Amino acid sequence: MGKTAEGVIFNIKRFSVHDGPGIRTSIFLKGCPLECVWCHNPEGISPGISIWHSRNICISCGRCVEACPERALTPDFSVMNHIEINRSRCTLSGKCVEVCPTGAIEFTGSKVNVDDVMAEIRKDILFYRASGGGVTITGGEPALQPEFSVGILKACKREEINTAVETCLYCEREVLEQLIDHVDLFIADMKIFDSVRHQEFTSKPNNIIRENLRYLAGEARKIIVRIPLIKGITDSDNNKKNIEKFVRKLDPKITVEYLNFNPLTKNKYQKLSIPFSLK
Repeated sequence: MGKTAEGVIFNIKRFSVHDGPGIRTSIFLKGCPLECVWCHNPEGISPGISIWHSRNICISCGRCVEACPERALTPDFSVMNHIEINRSRCTLSGKCVEVCPTGAIEFTGSKVNVDDVMAEIRKDILFYRASGGGVTITGGEPALQPEFSVGILKACKREEINTAVETCLYCEREVLEQLIDHVDLFIADMKIFDSVRHQEFTSKPNNIIRENLRYLAGEARKIIVRIPLIKGITDSDNNKKNIEKFVRKLDPKITVEYLNFNPLTKNKYQKLSIPFSLK
C-alpha cells in the first residue's frame, strides 16, 4: 500500500461536543489565510511548526537553555519563569523539548499522514455511532491543506464516519469543489458583514467568503454559520442582523450560531511570544 497524504496538525481533540453533532474527534490543521485579532488558536495561523513556552508550568531548571545546540534560548529573569526564544536562530532540533521535565517547551505542531490520523479516529467509532457524531476537520483552515483534508475525508467516508469541515471560506472555489462531495456538514465562520471592517480585523476582505457561502448554499449543502461574539467588533446588533439577513436569503434552513469569546486565549499569545492586539 502506498504512503497516504501528509499534512501538519497542531491538535487532535477527542470527545469534542462543540464542533458538530454528537461526540466528535476534531482534527486541527495548521495554517490560516486570516489573522483575526481575537484568534482562539494563534498557534494554527502559521503553516509552519515552531516551539512555544508555557510559563505557568516552567520550573526555571535551565535544561532547555543548556540543551539548545543553536543557543536560541535565553532565560529572562525580569519575568518569572520566562524563556526568551530567538526564532531566527531556532532550527527546531527538538533538544529543548526532549529535556524539559514539565512539558513547558513544546512544538506547535507535527507532521502526520492520513493513516496516523485515522488510527486516532478509529479509537472512538463506537461513540460516533452511539451519539450521531463523527469527525470534524478544523484549524487553522482545512482548505489550505486540500490534499490532506480530502484524504482524511475520503478515509472517513470509506468507514461510514460522519464528516464536518469548519472553515472561514477564504479559499479558491476549486478547493471547495474538491471537498464538497466528502463533507456531511460545513461549519462556516462569518465574522463581520462589512468588508472594510472585516479586513481591518482579520487582514482580508470578505467578498470571497460571501461568494463561497453562496456556492455551498446553491449546492444544497448542510451548513451552520457561526458568528464569534467579540465585544465592540462583531457583537453589535447591526452586524448580527446583517449576517442573519444575508444567510436567510441564501437558504432559510441554514442555522446561525453565536460563539462566546474565550478569555483564556491571551495565554496562547504569551506562549508564542507575540503581542495580543485585542483590547
